Amino acid sequence: MNINELLEGVECTCGRHHTCSIQSVYIEKDATRHLIEICANYQNILLVADENTYAAAGKVTEDTLIGQIAKNTPTSQLSNEGGSGKTLRKVIFPGNTVLVPDEKAINTVTAHLDGIDFIVGVGSGVIQDLCKYISHFNKIPYAIVATAPSMDGYASDGAAMITGGMKVTYPAGLPVAIVADTTVLANAPMEMLKAGFGDIIGKFSALNDWKLSHLMTDEYFCQYIYDITMTQVQKTIHLAEGILKRDEESVKTLMEALVVIGVMMSFAGSSRPASGSEHHLSHFFEITGILHGQEYFPHGIDVAYGTVITAQIREKLATQNLPKQVYRPDREAYLSKMEEIYKTSAPGCIALQERIGRYADTDMQKYRRKEAQMREILAEMPSAEEIKRLLFLVDLDIQEFYDLYGTDKINDAVLYAKELKDRYSVLWINYDFNGGAK
Repeated sequence: MNINELLEGVECTCGRHHTCSIQSVYIEKDATRHLIEICANYQNILLVADENTYAAAGKVTEDTLIGQIAKNTPTSQLSNEGGSGKTLRKVIFPGNTVLVPDEKAINTVTAHLDGIDFIVGVGSGVIQDLCKYISHFNKIPYAIVATAPSMDGYASDGAAMITGGMKVTYPAGLPVAIVADTTVLANAPMEMLKAGFGDIIGKFSALNDWKLSHLMTDEYFCQYIYDITMTQVQKTIHLAEGILKRDEESVKTLMEALVVIGVMMSFAGSSRPASGSEHHLSHFFEITGILHGQEYFPHGIDVAYGTVITAQIREKLATQNLPKQVYRPDREAYLSKMEEIYKTSAPGCIALQERIGRYADTDMQKYRRKEAQMREILAEMPSAEEIKRLLFLVDLDIQEFYDLYGTDKINDAVLYAKELKDRYSVLWINYDFNGGAK
């Protein structure tokens, strides 16, 4: 699939004209050379990276930008810190700690925005979300130089931030361009290559949730977007051996799949084609890890293991008898558990769910009316054993998931991860039927 042709948009049978404002995508060897044309019309550029991503691709990005600035600016006007001529500034976060896309990180970058008319982010998930968020809210265009094929957010218009102690996906702008040097991608930490593969496997769950939500809540659904996304999934599952060998062509194909799925999110106007219950579980482990000072896996790996869990849930729901009534907890016990798990984030989670009103919905008839269709959709998901097999192809063993988190925490995730989002998923069906028990 030619990504740049896809960016031109599609007049879809769903009735919508799908568009994506990204101007260009370069996934190739020595892709950073394209920054010369991308940045040609901008005067003052801010480069944002951390020490690790700077070493991977930031230095060559800086050299390219400095060369472009020097070529177009008299020597007397060159500056690295400001002034009347063309400038290049840098924000390089420490590489020895986990960078969190929170208010502190936002403030660190925005402190350097005076006079800046273009941002170049160098990194993957967190750097991407941080630059996307800051670009959107400060109305400054940006480009991303990808350093790992670790997630699908490069081409999506949502910025996954942690603000007020909560994981919040903000509507945000898209990059002017995505630049990905395949040599850099292939040399990314193996954990990040596995995370990208795992993020793709998670689409089995996300797409199934989208169908379920369309059935149960009449949420918008597009078969074209669904089919394109599933095609990328099917293409990726054959890449495992090449990914482990750091084969550049395999890694390039993985990156292309991640970017195409990001474009599909832009087409849909939300992350729905790529994010469902498996992502809610991942967000749970990330948020509680930050709040409680506990270790958690990289996003894509958590998504991959979460997909095993959601597959197990679907298998159970596909065959169990419908209950007589939906489960609803004692309110005081619910509030107490929320405060225990989410601490300072609990009020925000509770307010979100009260606004949506799902706990107030005790209608069992909707499940009875659509039982046959619901079971049919649930059965479309690959089995948990099949998901485990696919993950094992890239040496991801579900046992390490249980070893890190333990059964109790995983069960809590199944119960309470749904509180972090306003999105309907299989976690809500499971909660309605079984009180959230796995």
